[in-house]
Amino acid sequence: MDAPNIRLTSLAHGGGCGCKLAPSMLQELLADQPAAQPYRELLVGTETGDDAAVWQVDKKTCIIATTDFFMPMVDDPCDFGRIAATNAISDVYAMGGRPIMALAILGMPVDKVPTTMVRAILAGGSEVCAAAGIPVAGGHSIDSPEPIYGLAVIGIGRPETIRRNADARAGDALILTKGLGVGIYSAAFKKGALSSRGYAEMMESTTLLNRVGMELGEDAAVHAITDVTGFGLLGHALEMARGSRLSLTIRADDLPLLTQAAALAQQKHVTGASHRNWASYGESVRLPAGLPDWRRHVLTDPQTSGGLLVACDADHAERLLAKIVGAGYPRARIIGQASAGAPEIVVIG
Repeated sequence: MDAPNIRLTSLAHGGGCGCKLAPSMLQELLADQPAAQPYRELLVGTETGDDAAVWQVDKKTCIIATTDFFMPMVDDPCDFGRIAATNAISDVYAMGGRPIMALAILGMPVDKVPTTMVRAILAGGSEVCAAAGIPVAGGHSIDSPEPIYGLAVIGIGRPETIRRNADARAGDALILTKGLGVGIYSAAFKKGALSSRGYAEMMESTTLLNRVGMELGEDAAVHAITDVTGFGLLGHALEMARGSRLSLTIRADDLPLLTQAAALAQQKHVTGASHRNWASYGESVRLPAGLPDWRRHVLTDPQTSGGLLVACDADHAERLLAKIVGAGYPRARIIGQASAGAPEIVVIG
């Protein structure tokens, strides 16, 4: 079997965080699940749709646990492993925590993908874990009809540095740390419409670790954090609005975009998940009259290994933005604010 001729994306019906179930379906599936809150030590469970679970061990230590995996959005096996690992580790950073180890999750159609490619996927994941300073300490694998890879990640933090998505405050400014458009790029890639420069830009974004989350968790001016992944910016912002019981305003003109995102979206390179996301928001999102479809798709675009959405004291927003940019996130922008009101997202120009 000639490995270079195998397109990993051709073996999967979806890819990256676009594989996630739509927000509305996830809510329906979890609606009758028993509450986890009777456990006093469980500081963060399923009640807020947060990025990871948090268990308080003692007065100074919390364990942060998460898992994330998906099907390939690129064909290079090492790149697939790197993206998936970066995405999984992000959940710990989004809680303000420090990752300490990972376990690999692997499902492969063993009759279609040669061992050399599987090893390259694992090597890509290990490369990212090494960059994050953590070992891949074990894992589990199965024979599956489609290729799947990801990680279960364990992290630690102190109770006072844990940042949920549900603790934004009225008056907070909103900061987004990475450019939007990863799903648009992946849709173009599958159709052979993404340039080599665009592919390099997508890889640069999706393999950039969100380690700045550890620093943000130490800052008292930061009230809430979540990472923006498969539900799109609007979906994850809506989780923050509902959890915090606030209205969030997003300024569409201030959103950071990958350089080719607008042009590709106007050429209708969008994912099916973008449509599913929009259908899931219902009446909780208000858009300005006459907003072009391509701009709506930027807002609903599923981000694989996307940036952090940060709610912070408005008086400290510029200082925090400078810290984030200085830490290696040049596209970070202040994109809106939180205010008292019914939980919803209001998009303005």
